Amino acid sequence: MTDETAKTTHFGFADIPETEKAGRVRGVFGSVASKYDVMNDAMSMGIHRIWKDAMMDWLAPRAGQKLLDVAGGTGDISFRFLKRAGSGHATVLDLTEPMLVEGRKRAEAEAMAASLDWIVGDAMALPFEDNTFDVYTISFGIRNVTRPQEALNEAYRVLKPGGRLMVLEFSQIPNPAMQWAYDRYSFNVIPAMGQVIANDRESYQYLVESIRKFPDQETFLGMVRSAGFEQAKYRNLTLGVACLHSGWKL
Repeated sequence: MTDETAKTTHFGFADIPETEKAGRVRGVFGSVASKYDVMNDAMSMGIHRIWKDAMMDWLAPRAGQKLLDVAGGTGDISFRFLKRAGSGHATVLDLTEPMLVEGRKRAEAEAMAASLDWIVGDAMALPFEDNTFDVYTISFGIRNVTRPQEALNEAYRVLKPGGRLMVLEFSQIPNPAMQWAYDRYSFNVIPAMGQVIANDRESYQYLVESIRKFPDQETFLGMVRSAGFEQAKYRNLTLGVACLHSGWKL
């Protein structure tokens, strides 16, 4: 393949070769791993916890289910899932090993160690057999995947018949005036926060830009359906700042 025909993708607002994106994303999250949870609280004023609880409310985990939490980072979703389910198993998969290292340090990880696996892996090429998991979740991670449609296709493959997909991601506010205000906050405050808290302005500048490049709610809903999921729906959270997409492998 020549340079002229090489495929490109976005990394924030920059266009880069597809082959470079995973490495750059790994660099971003490797850089911020030790401050990731603190920054989540600071950036969202703690609202990310409410969004994750809303995800569990809609998901309604059941005892004995097997979860695959892709881009699972420091384990937030897996910990919530296991607490709600009462029993079961969660596999936390992430492209960036330092994120998993931070997750394993958390008190919940030690308490739930018998029910948890931590695996370094790629959302577009999952290291699992077909029809393995009851539930697949990905939270604030799919926008960082080089080809999100391939990640959704992989989600469908590894889910058992009757399995559930749930995606939590930043999205678009339908009200233009409120979107404008949110953009001002995002671009002016969050990178500065990243500099103060994580000593890394550049990584948080990328994260803000990546939100603006991600498809809107309806477009992403079409991608979920294209992967084969049925009964696909979404719910806006905090006016559309974040959104939950759900689908079933039937």
